[in-house]
Amino acid sequence: MSRRRCRGVILAAGRGRRLRPLTDHAPKCLVSLGGRALLDWQLDALRAAGIGDIAVVGGYRACQLRRADIVEFHNPSWRRSAMVTSLVAARAWLRHAPCVVSYGDIVYHQSAVEALLRARDDVAIVYDVAWRVLWEARFARPQGDAESLRVRAGAVVAIGAPLAALDDADGQYVGLVRFTPRGWACAERVLASLGARAARALETTQLLAALVDDGVRVGAVPIHGRWCEVDTLDDVALYARRLHARAPWLHDWREAAVRDRRHRRSTGVVNDAADIAGSQAP
Repeated sequence: MSRRRCRGVILAAGRGRRLRPLTDHAPKCLVSLGGRALLDWQLDALRAAGIGDIAVVGGYRACQLRRADIVEFHNPSWRRSAMVTSLVAARAWLRHAPCVVSYGDIVYHQSAVEALLRARDDVAIVYDVAWRVLWEARFARPQGDAESLRVRAGAVVAIGAPLAALDDADGQYVGLVRFTPRGWACAERVLASLGARAARALETTQLLAALVDDGVRVGAVPIHGRWCEVDTLDDVALYARRLHARAPWLHDWREAAVRDRRHRRSTGVVNDAADIAGSQAP
């Protein structure tokens, strides 16, 4: 798929109450991590992957998201709607060009976007096969927050249900999905069948599950770390500790961290086995 044709859409309408007081006066995507706003990390990753046209769907304090180089969409019902309502707010783009859609509360390396762009399915997601080490660092009971994800032959067969055990998931959806116009037409058909009220309360994984149930193939693109979800103050504190530690970190999304690993391997300062072992720290 031509990267020049593909657009980027960042869903950033939410407030992020679990990040208060950081979000008392700013949208969740403007929370700082590693010295930069989440939104800046997202914009850089999308652009580094070759996506030039990017839009942000705002809601809470949307005026703070205005930038000369991005298009604005607005979710006026952000207080009482779920993620899919923000997605629908960008339908003018989704109907006419392939779009990589990103949650506004995640950070990721450009390689995740590049892998998604290589997918051939009309709907495709990115999922992390190394998710357990991250979830076990974030939560006392990881299965309480994680969702089901089953992948067969490169396609999602189940997603979004509560987990009874960690082994019930092949990975975790990271919050990156790509729709072609044909894939989005399938999504609009499913949403119309559910009705406006049900669609308004739908989360993205629920829409993906409905597409799978409707017979739509949803491609699944695996990655191994290099991303994070920022949902709570504990997340911010955990990631700050990992970024300031000397040990390599599997979920460090920054390009500088990737370059550092490559340098150590090329110079023999740290061999592959030791580097991989060190990177398993959550």
